[in-house]
Amino acid sequence: MAARVVVLDYGSGNVRSAVRALERVGADVELTADRSAVLAADGLLVPGVGNFHACMRGLRAVDGPRLIETRLSGGRPVLGVCVGMQVLFEGSTEPSVDGDETGLGEWPGMVERLEADVVPHMGWSTVSAAEGTRLFAGVEQERFYFVHSYAAAHWQLDPQGAFAAMAPKVTWSEHDKPFVAAVENGPLSATQFHPEKSGDAGAQLLRNWVQSL
Repeated sequence: MAARVVVLDYGSGNVRSAVRALERVGADVELTADRSAVLAADGLLVPGVGNFHACMRGLRAVDGPRLIETRLSGGRPVLGVCVGMQVLFEGSTEPSVDGDETGLGEWPGMVERLEADVVPHMGWSTVSAAEGTRLFAGVEQERFYFVHSYAAAHWQLDPQGAFAAMAPKVTWSEHDKPFVAAVENGPLSATQFHPEKSGDAGAQLLRNWVQSL
């Protein structure tokens, strides 16, 4: 039976490409913000384009923060893409009309403007895939498509001692300076790039995620 995936519909740009990409790798996909559908799905993809704070307002309007947290508390997989990854951090320094910088706070740290000569970072870049990655299995050396001006430049969740084996797998890329390109953290995964726009490599990454559900 095909994995059931919901693409969270909260007004964040054109998400049809994400729906089509997931369908092409064998998922049964629904674009919705219906609570029952979101919680019942095998996987939830959280898209995101544009302004961090506009995405947060859209998420709050459909009770997205609680839906995401409820899924994660039950070990139900969630995949954030682009700004859908950024909102998983504590906040962003991107200008906000109301001064509210807060994100979902699943991971510590702030999303900051890229320190680069040319911003936004737009185009194809390689990644340094994390050791033991499942998300990048078979595409560790491939290039992925990025369009962004902000990213997490630092990774702060690094458990030590007995919990070191549970440390998230963090994949990096570079645009003049390193930034976090993807994270695999138990049921919660995310990519700063757009897998649905990354050709065969992105399709394989989505297939890896769907087959893990």
